[in-house]
Amino acid sequence: MRPRLFFAAALALALAAGGRDAFNDWIAATDLPPLTIAVGTEVLARDGSLLRAFPVADGRWRLAPGPVDCAYLQELVAYEDGRFWQHAGVDPWAVLRAGAQVLWHQKVVSGASTLTMQVARLLEDGPTGTLAGKARQARVALALERRLSKEQILDLYLRLAPYGGNLEGLRAASLSWFGKEPRRLTPAQAALLIALPQSPESRRPDRHPKAAKAARDRVLDRLAAAGVLAKDSAAAAKAEPIPTARRDFPALAPHLTARLFAGAPQGARIETTIDPQLQRAAEKLARRAVRGQVGQVSVAMLLADHQNGEILAEVGGAEWTDSARAGFVDLTQAPRSPGSTLKPFIYALAFDDGLAHPETLIEDRPVAFGPWRPQNFDREFRGTVTVRQALTLSLNIPVVSLTEALGPERLLATLRRAGATPTLPTSAPPGLAISLGGLGISLEDLVQAYAALARLGQPVQLSAEAGGAHPLDGQLFGAVAAWQVSEILSRIAPPPGGTPNRIAYKTGTSYGHRDALALGFDGRHVAGVWMGRADGTPVPGAFGGELAAPILFEMFDRVGPERAPLPPPPPATLLLPNARLPQPLQRFRPRDAAFAEVVAGAPEVTFPPDGAEVETAGQGLVVKLRGGQPPFTWLVNGAPLIVGSRTRETVLNLTNPGYVSLTVLDAQGRAAHRQVILRR
Repeated sequence: MRPRLFFAAALALALAAGGRDAFNDWIAATDLPPLTIAVGTEVLARDGSLLRAFPVADGRWRLAPGPVDCAYLQELVAYEDGRFWQHAGVDPWAVLRAGAQVLWHQKVVSGASTLTMQVARLLEDGPTGTLAGKARQARVALALERRLSKEQILDLYLRLAPYGGNLEGLRAASLSWFGKEPRRLTPAQAALLIALPQSPESRRPDRHPKAAKAARDRVLDRLAAAGVLAKDSAAAAKAEPIPTARRDFPALAPHLTARLFAGAPQGARIETTIDPQLQRAAEKLARRAVRGQVGQVSVAMLLADHQNGEILAEVGGAEWTDSARAGFVDLTQAPRSPGSTLKPFIYALAFDDGLAHPETLIEDRPVAFGPWRPQNFDREFRGTVTVRQALTLSLNIPVVSLTEALGPERLLATLRRAGATPTLPTSAPPGLAISLGGLGISLEDLVQAYAALARLGQPVQLSAEAGGAHPLDGQLFGAVAAWQVSEILSRIAPPPGGTPNRIAYKTGTSYGHRDALALGFDGRHVAGVWMGRADGTPVPGAFGGELAAPILFEMFDRVGPERAPLPPPPPATLLLPNARLPQPLQRFRPRDAAFAEVVAGAPEVTFPPDGAEVETAGQGLVVKLRGGQPPFTWLVNGAPLIVGSRTRETVLNLTNPGYVSLTVLDAQGRAAHRQVILRR
């Protein structure tokens, strides 16, 4: 008898071992789904907060979990799978309990799915109500437990759990339903996030708020009954309202983040130097700047720390979703005319070359450079002025004279050494007009160049990417020249409401009022503001000093109330009045420019040329003349249109396309004629 019992026991053990080995082999042979879960790309601010997130390729919002509230994790395990940390993927006790409840109640009272089994179903998007589906989930769950740690399995759940619509994962759900990261959740929020994955569509708070509240409250009751949550905390949580709408995901610095996203791999976490507080303030300021502006005027802004090159705030447009203003266009990157904002670099080069000093006298009189006769913006001439006055008043004649002495190629080379990439309108060599804005350059490049000026001529590569900013080689001009220009710019009167002596700044307005700009800096920060239309259409009456400068000063006010002072003058700075300057620096004498008096004879129309086709864009026809004696009378097709004009530039109210004959008469009856074709 005993030998038989011994044999039977041995046989049973052998069969059990063989069954165990076969079972293990069966589990080991499980074909697991991919365990690498695609998540959306994130762009982060300098403090680690989320500037903007992007969905995965199929449009679902799924993000890396990041830090998660420990109380939520404890409550999730207690509610969904109390033995999660002990079982091997399938909980036998839960299976026995669920089976007994079915036999006793003749219906399903509770399920036996563990968190690992739920992860298995989510990985394969498998069925939930079939026996074959449950068997497959159990097999995959057992295999997952042998492949992954408990923490890794929980991480998969936090990435994949559905929360309604295209929301997947705890973090996307917390941001969408509560507008916050899941690192700190209220008991009510945690309970709702536990309840939603069980039936994400029928419990969506924005569509079925009553069902969502009932499900949340059941979770709270069970957690309180299990002692995981205090009863008074559960009762208070039930009084917390259910969210009734999804919130938008963060989208700060949308143009910048879109650029960074385009160059990054899927799921990247891109760290930036953007200060979220300054970015929000800049975007709010941009929206206010265009409020009430006509003609789809937009704005672009950029603020950087010129000491280290880090960009702190960047606004590519007033509102990136406003198609009427072409909000999708990143106007910090668009090449535009800089107007007068390049003049400080010409003066710095002239100072550095010993051509001039801030107190040098220079002529502001009518002058011809070959066929070109530049004029000042207001059509007035001041005669003999100091270079300081010429830059302060942004006079055109003096700066063109200096550009001619330096050579326009010098200005282009200086901008390129600053890290900018200016573009010329044609392939011809640069002309003197570049000193007045006759080239294309982006706002970002302008701020880059002004950063070098603020750093006393030492260029720096600006960047919004963490670790991307760095000093550039070389020197644009000497520290003395840079300081002299900065000192002049710091004494320019601020716009109405601006703080005096707050910053050194320069404004610019491009030809035809297409671009209004203001650039400025103090001892720490540099900033630029552009305003205009994205399509380049003129904005009548738009001036950099009136539109852009107030916004620039407000940007610096947002940085903080304390002014970062400009550096003191370098030791070699020559701080003398004109009379005590060396003789060559007392007066600038142009090398080749020939001064000419205003023509005293008959009037001459200088624009438009005879026979020209002119695009008016519905803004009227600009006409210019020289010579003659005011007042002037303008006739269109033989009929008087303007009588008694005393200006040499005016706008004729002609908007209809077609052939036009123009005549101008001066006070002595002398006439000039032009024939043009108007286009719209």
